[in-house]
Amino acid sequence: MRNLILCLFFSTVLFAACQKTAENANVQPSTNSTAGYYTEPHRPQFHFSPEKMWMNDPNGMVYFEGEYHLFYQHYPDANVWGPMHWGHAVSTDLVHWKHLPIALYPDSLGLIFSGSAVVDWNNTSGFGLNGQPPLVAIFTQHLMEGEKAGRTDFQYQSIAYSTDKGRTWTKYAGNPVVPNTQKIKDFRDPKVVWDEDSKQWVMVFAAHDHVMLWGSPDLKKWKHLSDFGKEFGGHGGVWECPDLFPMTVEGTGEKRWVLLQSLNPGAANGGSGTQYFVGNFDGKKFTLDPGFASSVAGGKAVWLDHGRDNYAGVTWSDVPSSDGRRLFMGWMSNWDYATLVPTEAWRSATTLPRQLVLKNTSAGMRLATLPVKELEVLRGKAYTIDNQVVENNLDLTAKLGFAASMVEMELEIELPEGSIPDFGIAVSNQQGEEYRVGFDAASNQFYSDRTKAGKADFSDKFAVKRHTAPRVSSSKTVHLHLFFDVASCELFADNGEVVMTDIYFPTTDFSKVQLYASNGKVKVKTLKAWELKRAF
Repeated sequence: MRNLILCLFFSTVLFAACQKTAENANVQPSTNSTAGYYTEPHRPQFHFSPEKMWMNDPNGMVYFEGEYHLFYQHYPDANVWGPMHWGHAVSTDLVHWKHLPIALYPDSLGLIFSGSAVVDWNNTSGFGLNGQPPLVAIFTQHLMEGEKAGRTDFQYQSIAYSTDKGRTWTKYAGNPVVPNTQKIKDFRDPKVVWDEDSKQWVMVFAAHDHVMLWGSPDLKKWKHLSDFGKEFGGHGGVWECPDLFPMTVEGTGEKRWVLLQSLNPGAANGGSGTQYFVGNFDGKKFTLDPGFASSVAGGKAVWLDHGRDNYAGVTWSDVPSSDGRRLFMGWMSNWDYATLVPTEAWRSATTLPRQLVLKNTSAGMRLATLPVKELEVLRGKAYTIDNQVVENNLDLTAKLGFAASMVEMELEIELPEGSIPDFGIAVSNQQGEEYRVGFDAASNQFYSDRTKAGKADFSDKFAVKRHTAPRVSSSKTVHLHLFFDVASCELFADNGEVVMTDIYFPTTDFSKVQLYASNGKVKVKTLKAWELKRAF
């Protein structure tokens, strides 16, 4: 999809302008915010979004000296996809973000596509200064002139380094460090991790319909280790943005390796989505866990998120072992309509930061996804219901005492014997626009329904049908954890076993909220709601 957008978008004149931009210094002043900054229609208030213009994939996420770095695919001159740069922001708590100047500009080797960053603690690269480890960024460069000439080797992997906590970057003179000698058109999105067992840096990146694994002692000299994926998982589109990392299975000392792999198109509910694989890595090859292989054979996929708007997500590198979490963030959009959504000053946002947990379930090894605990700092006024039976609708608007546009809710609903209810939360406005998220016991599916949630005429792929996700748990208690932020909802169901992320665009912000139940009564064991504060 990105290649198609490139072909449609660029002209020789535009690319020449991009090259001229690259001649400037790597750091430019941040733009001044406008008077209406962060109050624009549909602008999320506690999700990260670019200061202005276009954003897509999160890149280079790394933790160093008290800061979480977030780089991202960014075009600073328009609110649609264009010549890619790396935008940059930092946070000390994953909630409040500070915009920094653009980190990486295009150069003579090409545009700056997606990638990763690591702390080179042992200075294997030799880029460190005065005993301090450097930050090293690994990214794809895309040479437009090569693509226009009909070549297939126009993408390759390059590196840059920083010795001042990521504020300025120097590109390595020996770039590219992984040239595209195999002439694979989609050859991109490197993610790097240090493997302590094999004492090497391991790079995984996408190669059209599979991933390639490469190894290096110093981040500069790389050798091909192996390939994975042609015979497993979904293949409805191009593979992108992989991430390979070790995890400990919850409640055990067992180690597994997890491979995240974004796919566009071909996701569970259409368009862009992220599948994953669980297995082992022996220093050369990634092999599937025997209990997981059957889940992804014959074109089947296991999805990280069943919503339409969580794509290209990867995890933070170098989170301290004292923390121990595997932290994730995705791009909250979908290539089916990302360039068309009705925002102007900026386009796109990230998902909430999330913790991934590897569990051994009845279905085999599975990832659970939870909102990070740091988000609790946003909580304001609270409201609680305990042990209440609901039939039809329970209007919560007046009870909550705050608007439905920025709310966190946790519900535990007991499924009654002998009935198959459909229940959930509906948020709406005076115009009659409504978004629903809930659970249908008859089909044993969670769902997200934005078909009546506001503006949708910008794309015939945006609000076509209700999005669904099969329930995994067999518990009689359904747990819903919801975050509403102006124009998005994130559902973490059954303690993160099922996740759905969807955006929507109401004409005016949603102000009303109700709990509904049809096809039978349900018992609300507990409902907690919090008004959420702005993070920016």
